[in-house]
Amino acid sequence: MDSRRLLRTSAIAAATAGLLISGCSSGSSSTSATASPQAATKAGPADASTGEGLAPYYTQKLSWRACGVAKFECATMKAPLDYAKPAGPSVNLAVARVKATGPGKRIGSLLVNPGGPGGSAVGYLQSYAGIGYPAPVRARYDMVAVDPRGVARSEPVECLTGKEMDAYTEVDQTPDDPAEQAALAKAFKDFANGCEAKSGKVLPHVSTVEAARDMDILRGVLGDQKLYYVGASYGTFLGATYAELFPSRTGRLVLDGAMDPSLSSLDMNRDQTAGFETAFQSFAADCIKQKDCPLGSDSVEDASDRLRKFFKGADANPIPTGQSRQLGESLATTGVIAAMYDQAAWPELRTALARAMKGDGAGLLALADSYYERDANGKYANLMFANAAVNCLDLPPSFAGPAEVTAQLPSFEQASPVFGDGFAWSGLNCTYWPVKATGTPHRIEAKGAAPILVVGTTRDPATPYKWAQSLASQLSSGTLLTYEGDGHTAYGRGSDCIDTAINTYLLDGTPPPKGKRCS
Repeated sequence: MDSRRLLRTSAIAAATAGLLISGCSSGSSSTSATASPQAATKAGPADASTGEGLAPYYTQKLSWRACGVAKFECATMKAPLDYAKPAGPSVNLAVARVKATGPGKRIGSLLVNPGGPGGSAVGYLQSYAGIGYPAPVRARYDMVAVDPRGVARSEPVECLTGKEMDAYTEVDQTPDDPAEQAALAKAFKDFANGCEAKSGKVLPHVSTVEAARDMDILRGVLGDQKLYYVGASYGTFLGATYAELFPSRTGRLVLDGAMDPSLSSLDMNRDQTAGFETAFQSFAADCIKQKDCPLGSDSVEDASDRLRKFFKGADANPIPTGQSRQLGESLATTGVIAAMYDQAAWPELRTALARAMKGDGAGLLALADSYYERDANGKYANLMFANAAVNCLDLPPSFAGPAEVTAQLPSFEQASPVFGDGFAWSGLNCTYWPVKATGTPHRIEAKGAAPILVVGTTRDPATPYKWAQSLASQLSSGTLLTYEGDGHTAYGRGSDCIDTAINTYLLDGTPPPKGKRCS
């Protein structure tokens, strides 16, 4: 079953697959709930560094140390657990950097975030951004990352054991009767209860607003007057939230694979359902031209029918994988979805589907495991836990219960005949969350911010192109850059046109001309 609002950049999708979207939360109120972005803005967070009790955080000195990857340094930064009580407990946040290589005058620090929510920014920096971003950018910026609170190395949210997660990912996400609906609801409840039991202290304090405020502390600690930032997927929401809270401190922001903050959880989930349908149709159109396509060679419609029949077959009779776990419908669907994030994964998907249709589900299971960040020993990273925890604070839930899902099924099935049912039912994932949502859907304008570059891909499955169009139009200083292609996000994916436009913006602050389109 998918947590459905995981949104990661495709730069790491090849290694750890891609991620999705879902509804958020309801539940008991927390006495220390985070203020909404609108409330925080009215309270004047642009003056946060001089606010009562926050000065020690902005003046702290980081102790940099070697951290196992050549040329990279790591440190631990402190931030308030609850910004409403800065004199109270703090959280420890993992920070990493690699210094500017030169030549050329150093511009400052460039923070990066790969999305999720729940993706490790430190891991992304060390495995990709710090070594794979264009050399002219790395020459003039210190490349920096901070794992957001609740994520990876920064007070990670924990919820279930590996065996419990195995069971969770196998639960039928397209229930056919009341008993299966009850089983799915129980799985979401047990997940939420596990998070509360293991991470109750941090659970009310992992919102995007708090993560954005943490980034401003890091900006101050690093000595930068402005925040320079590249955020992908969910990282675009984090960056836009920063610009909303701190417009006067916003420098050059690249928001690649943009989210639309004005949408409700239900609308986002339904939009993404349509996005994955678009991506699948693109995959299918390519597949039927290939000699090894397991979905036939007649038409996209025929390919869709074959895949739906395959999923139903796996639901009724799970497929052996050569290990103790079998490939049921849920894991099979997750494996297919994982490959939609980058067309480079399409050949692997064709092979995995062909093997599964012949009775060997190992390939699709491997794709699903990469999606969930499960290693060969059965241990899961905290990605799925952090994802739910952040999403369930950021937006109210899609549904109050199974009856509301049932009522909305036709609209999801219309959005995607292949994936609609599963995406709809995944909207229950935050319904039973123990901490009430503190955020609400709203437009982000960030008036007074420097030019912000929003990047959208026309056939992006996880963050549909219309979201980028919407965010660029909301931001008072937003400029939209369009990539006409497949896959999730655009920077560093092979388009010289896209990379040149973004590099130029990062190096001299000049956004591309209005209406710029690349392929």
